[in-house]
Amino acid sequence: MNPWRFTCGALLCALLASGGPTLAQGNSQGHGKGHDKHDNGDRDDHNEYRYDRHEQEIRGWYSETQGHLPPGLAKKDRLPPGLEKQLVRNGTLPPGLEKRVYATPVELERRLPPPPPDCAHVLVSGHIVLLTRKTNLIVDIFAF
Repeated sequence: MNPWRFTCGALLCALLASGGPTLAQGNSQGHGKGHDKHDNGDRDDHNEYRYDRHEQEIRGWYSETQGHLPPGLAKKDRLPPGLEKQLVRNGTLPPGLEKRVYATPVELERRLPPPPPDCAHVLVSGHIVLLTRKTNLIVDIFAF
């Protein structure tokens, strides 16, 4: 047998047995599926209140009431695009919009988890917003 072929074969077997291809997949630093490189063990206090976890309930309520929408969700309540772009998670409610904030209907409120003690579910210009009462911080937002 050719010694060169034997050496290459032995080297290839050693490489495969050492797990070299696993390192090449990029999972060696814990960034694979299910790992968050920014997770330091701390959890967001309001994480369980995220509306995307309750999208099915929200959309179900919306489709049931689409013929008679409450104030805050009607077409006349929509904001100009420039102002609507300011409604973002972890942002603050733009000045002047306090008068366009409406209470969430009881039927929708029942489908959502109760808000944290310092927050409230409100309707603002076609959105449901989890709003901090004292600072008007937008904890989460869901556009209809």
